[in-house]
Amino acid sequence: MSITVNKKAFHDFFVEEKYEAGIALQGWEVKAIRAGRMNIKESYVVIRNGEIFLIGMHITPLATASTHVNPDPTRTRKLLLHDSEIMKLIGKVERAGYTLVPLDLHYTRGRIKLEVGLAKGKKQHDKRSDEQEKDSKREAQRAMKDRLR
Repeated sequence: MSITVNKKAFHDFFVEEKYEAGIALQGWEVKAIRAGRMNIKESYVVIRNGEIFLIGMHITPLATASTHVNPDPTRTRKLLLHDSEIMKLIGKVERAGYTLVPLDLHYTRGRIKLEVGLAKGKKQHDKRSDEQEKDSKREAQRAMKDRLR
């Protein structure tokens, strides 16, 4: 079940591969995500010292969060992947010019997971052609809908 989707990532990048990663979260963060108080639009994924981190994901703390915890809404969160997946991602990011983007935050068997995409950036003309393609599909759907009436 999807919690939130990063539509901007599909607009700005060609996503070639997808990986499901766990996230190291604190208790108040899990409660806030379950309440729907998060945003992954401006976040990005980086590789540091052989580990993968999510930077810029904003989780708004609930008012009922614990009083002894000082919540940081945009702290850096570690992503949990198998070593073989991390090595493969490091190789592609460093050699092939790919980037890692967060795509989708969802539940898998009660756990909160993040879908990370291995992507290449789109040029401006690619974005325009995608927009024209969407418009033409929308017009065709509209024409079919009007024809059925």
